[in-house]
This record gives sequence, C-alpha cells and structure tokens, in this order.
Amino acid sequence: MINPLKSEDYLARSIPRPPDVRGDYFRDQTAIIHSTAFRRLKHKTQVFFAPSNDHICTRIEHVLHVGTIATAICKGLNMQGWKLEPDMAHAIGLGHDLGHTPFGHAGEKAIENYLGKKLSFVHEINSFRIVEYLANKGEGLNLTYGVKDGIICHNGETDEQFLKPDNRIKNLAEIKNRKVIPSSFEGCIVRMSDKIAYLGRDLEDAIQVGIIKQSDVPKDIAKKLGDTNSKIINELAVDLIEYSKDKDHIGFSDEVYELMTKLKKFNYKNIYFHKTVQNYEKFCNSMIARLFEHFEELIERNGNNYEKYDEELLNIDKSFGAYLKSMHNFYESENTSLLHKITDYISGMTDNYCLDAVHQISIPKPIKVRKQI
Repeated sequence: MINPLKSEDYLARSIPRPPDVRGDYFRDQTAIIHSTAFRRLKHKTQVFFAPSNDHICTRIEHVLHVGTIATAICKGLNMQGWKLEPDMAHAIGLGHDLGHTPFGHAGEKAIENYLGKKLSFVHEINSFRIVEYLANKGEGLNLTYGVKDGIICHNGETDEQFLKPDNRIKNLAEIKNRKVIPSSFEGCIVRMSDKIAYLGRDLEDAIQVGIIKQSDVPKDIAKKLGDTNSKIINELAVDLIEYSKDKDHIGFSDEVYELMTKLKKFNYKNIYFHKTVQNYEKFCNSMIARLFEHFEELIERNGNNYEKYDEELLNIDKSFGAYLKSMHNFYESENTSLLHKITDYISGMTDNYCLDAVHQISIPKPIKVRKQI
C-alpha cells in the first residue's frame, strides 16, 4: 500500500533546502529534538501534575512512546509489502505534542475556558503554530509538509476503528478544528499510536500513584490486552499490523477495538475523572486565569516598550518582555493580538515555570532590611 500523494508533495518545505546525509524526515526529527519546545516537554504533565515520582510519565516520554510505536508499526507493515516512511512517522510522533500546555489536558481546558469565544485554542493546531511559526524566535522549524500535516491532524482522542488518508494537499494554516484526517498513512498511524501510547501508560501510572489497583482492570481486558503498559502496547500494535496488512486502510480487529474502547472508558471513569485529578484541575483554572490577567495588564502598561519590562520588579515580567522582544518581528508581520501573544507564552510554559510564575505574581518577596547595628 502506498500513500495517495506524490513523494515530492510530502517532502515539500516552506523554504526549500538542499538534501544532506540525514535524509529529509530524519532531518525533521533532529530539528524537533533540538528545539526549545521539545526540551520543555520533560517538565510538562501527561496526566498527573508536577509529579515528585521520577517514574511517572511526562509529556516528553509520551511523545517518545508515540514515535517509537508508530515507527514499529510502519516497519511491520513494510514487511507485509507496504511502502511507508518510518522516519516520517517518528518525526510526527516526536513533534505532535509540542503545542501542549502545562498541566496536560487540564491546562488546555483552562486556556479554552479563559479565552471563551475570543480566541480558539487547540493543542494540535498550536503544535503546528510552533513548528511553522514560533520556533527559533519566529522563524519556525521549516519541516516537511508530510510531518506538519501529521502533527496538526494527530487528534488521538477520537474513537476510530479505521483510518484512511485524506487524498488532498491541504492548506494547513487554514485548519481550525480537530476533525481533519492526515494525508499520509504515516500520519494516520501516529494518530492511532497516540491512543496506543496513552491507554496503557496512563493505566500503569494510575496504579503507581495508587488511584487504582492492578486487580481493578476488567478481566476481559487483562486477559486479551494485558494489564501492563508493555503488554497493551504490544497487543494493540500487533493487532493493527495484522488487521491492516492486506487492507487499503489501517485499523483494529473488531474484538480488539471493542476492548480498546472499554479500556478507554475505564480510564476516563477511574483515572481522568478521579477526584484527585479533578481537584488539581480546579487549581489549574485559577492559575491560568491569574496569569492571563497579569500579562494583559503588563502589556497594556508597557506595550512594545521593551526597556520598561526590564524595569519591572518581578523576574517573570522581565522574562515576558524579553520573549515579546525576541518575537517582535514575527508578531508585527502577523499583526498578532495581545491575547494571542499571551496564549503563546503561557501554553509554552512547563508545569514548574507556571507554578513559579503564579507564585511570583501572587506572593511578594520579603523586603530586605539592613542589619541593625
């Protein structure tokens, strides 16, 4: 099975570049890995906020899981006669969550709640915004079309048993929702791999945290898919390869898809809607709203006079001013709104940076008094 578009369509870049020894898709991988947005993923939440346990999954581990699962599936299908690009799938997997917020989906919801109808925020679209525009101080990463398409269309939260690539060359900058399908099998595989990656790992982390016990996993799921992350990944990936090998689309067998859907419902009920996770979401909403209000006041006070930000007392205000200055040329060319600038900044924060920022704007530093003689 081959992709619907021509090879050169997937390889196209916004700014053409001469080839080098790495190959185009491996080159995209290195561009993503070297980006500051990728580095920050190590301190961004997957499910459990700012974990003190080093073995709890963070966003960077999740994208590594997705990249390797998608690569393995591509290689498995290639052994069955397909003609896929594992390096493209791996690059999409590495970059798919660059636009995720601090505190995971709770942070995304908090930003959505604050923005309301004033500005749309979708983390898949934000990931594309980062790789195409924001990275490298407004220059972007200049990735291939195939990788960018897979990133913006990666929505792994929908319930899909089957996927077949869109056969159009899309204007990616015009995508405004999460309903658009990738234009490559590699992108479709990453979309499925996202589900495979988080279902088992979130379950394993919840057991580690103590929210659920291993014995709580429904017996039919444990028997067929397993009750550990590695078993679940293996069963789902192997089933996808076996089902898809002689089809014109990718997907899961009926039995496995039914159990996969049941596992997802189990996770939502027992993990994502657990009172421990929900309580953190309340704090997240108040923190994100407080940051928006603070930065709105700061921009209204200082505008584009970047020297005035340096005169502010708080380090976070100085840092925000430095960020705006570094992005000045891009924001002027795009005529970016005040709210969009702040959204870019907050969505790029790590959990720890966000917590520190809220602390700075909420609790004043003690006034230093000279020692009395």
